[in-house]
Amino acid sequence: MANERITENIVRKHFMLFEDDCLIEEQKSSIPKIDKLLKNASKKGGGKGYPEFIISSLKNPDFIIVVECKANIAKHQSSTLDKYDEYAVDGALLYASFLSKEYDVLAIGVSGQNLKELKVSHYLHLKGETKETDIFGDTLLSIKNYLEEYLKSPQKLNQDYDKLLVFSKVLNKQLHSHKIKESRRSLLLSGILIALEDEAFKTAYTKYGKPEDLANNLVNTVSSVLSKEIKGKKLDNLKQQYNFIKTDASLGKEHVLRDLISDIDKHINLFIKTHKYYDVLGQFYIEFLRYANREKGLGIVLTPPHITELFTELAGVNKNSVVYDNCAGTGGFLISAMKKMIDAAKENKDKIKEIQKEQLFGVEYQDDIFALAVSNMYIHQDGKANIINGDCFDNEVMKKIKEYKPTMGFLNPPYKADKKKDTEELEFVMNNLEVLQTGGTCIAIVPMHSALVQKGKIYELKKRLLQKHTLEAVLSMPDELFINSDIGMITCVMIFTAHKPHPTNKETYFGYYKDDGFIKRRNTGRTETLKWKSIKEEWVTSYINRKAKAGFSVNKIVTANNEWCAEVYMETNYGVLDEEYFEKNILYYLSFLLINFKLKSISSNYLLNRKINLDIKNWKYFTLDHICPK
Repeated sequence: MANERITENIVRKHFMLFEDDCLIEEQKSSIPKIDKLLKNASKKGGGKGYPEFIISSLKNPDFIIVVECKANIAKHQSSTLDKYDEYAVDGALLYASFLSKEYDVLAIGVSGQNLKELKVSHYLHLKGETKETDIFGDTLLSIKNYLEEYLKSPQKLNQDYDKLLVFSKVLNKQLHSHKIKESRRSLLLSGILIALEDEAFKTAYTKYGKPEDLANNLVNTVSSVLSKEIKGKKLDNLKQQYNFIKTDASLGKEHVLRDLISDIDKHINLFIKTHKYYDVLGQFYIEFLRYANREKGLGIVLTPPHITELFTELAGVNKNSVVYDNCAGTGGFLISAMKKMIDAAKENKDKIKEIQKEQLFGVEYQDDIFALAVSNMYIHQDGKANIINGDCFDNEVMKKIKEYKPTMGFLNPPYKADKKKDTEELEFVMNNLEVLQTGGTCIAIVPMHSALVQKGKIYELKKRLLQKHTLEAVLSMPDELFINSDIGMITCVMIFTAHKPHPTNKETYFGYYKDDGFIKRRNTGRTETLKWKSIKEEWVTSYINRKAKAGFSVNKIVTANNEWCAEVYMETNYGVLDEEYFEKNILYYLSFLLINFKLKSISSNYLLNRKINLDIKNWKYFTLDHICPK
């Protein structure tokens, strides 16, 4: 006969192995907040309800685990997940829905009466979210593993990142109220983050009585920390960039700097420690300069983190790659590459050290952004920070980079603000390719017009590129990719193989990578959703296998005379055409007409009082000659 007590005993024995890491409670809770949240959580409706086990992490009080057990594996999980009293998973999810008002909850359903037949399901329900996510596989783990995997999960990253973006706006307003210049805000942030790496500073910063003493100590700590790995002129340049902290009048006011350090430690430093290898400074830089509109003036458009991550997968970055970015910015591409390479090193400490010191290189022209790039790399444990403050077109700089024998080049070049004076984006691509090893991969994200032009200087650059290098692919990017930077530039990604002239019969892969699954939110701009992981996988797989798919990708032989974009060559996928799709695009078109003053009003009346049959089964291609004979 099935006995639920046997199942409970299996679970109890498992978690008792880790009782030093957690508080295990059964059918009750001594924590008042949990008890209050469960006051209406009865599985049968009305009154209190408690799961078999409530497990609280001692290291992270915001994370709790609830476990529901059933003896019979047939009662593990219902198809509708709403038979709370009958099924283990259903019951665990019910309790998680109540507790997720204040906690991040891992709901575990367990069924079976021996280890051989035991069924285990995990669902993560984050605080404030309306939906849970299947996660962690089908075996019970240690408390340490649960905590680590929860913190590293895409769901938790997205939640924490959204909070970080909200805080970036709060911090920006705070710095604005203190009259800190936009150009100095990211430097101040990076200086504080570097100083917080020093335990002595972190322990003592709240104890300084005079603001000027704290400011001096902060700058001295930054210099001391960086000097352990950075020497000579580079160190002197960095010190000069941070010296304004000592003299800024607002930072000299009582408690201003101290409170800033405290807020940054709480909201940003914790994120960096939890989610490693994320270009946090780049995202704050975007926010700090957004309202000054300075990015447009300088042509600076920082690459979103999911795109820097995409580059590493398209290029096939591995532990032996040597990566170069000749337009380093805040170091976003290098940080994503470092993460990928370190993951591939599989905890080999010697190899990780080699990656950080000898396999990541960049060049940044602007002094203040160079300081951000160096500090960003340092914060992410790349102490050597092989980033050159200089001009990537300088012969000495190019010679120096060639010595490192880079195998992969990533870049997002400055976008032209002055059409007559500024350097063409494709010239930066040529420059990056020039220093790569033969057969190396260069991936660049550039304005779409660079791929479309068929005359003038850009056309000549396209010819030169194909004379020296192979154009492997061009991917059309989402239209609003850079909307968080207030930039409306339509872009594409170009992928080249270095120093191998483009064969005349070579087919180039063109991808219509317009939908990355991101959504726009008022407070955070374009925000990642759980769709991105599967979309990225499809993008990378399709590129690697050069798959042609109607409405998504095509392979085509091209020359410099052609337009390099998927839209020109790929077949239309009429399979997506339905009534809803049709109406949606009509509305987009009407919106376009209104915005451009081509339409004065819109009527809600239907032009046709009948439905149009959009059945495409018998549709065929035709030429204009068939309907308009010459």
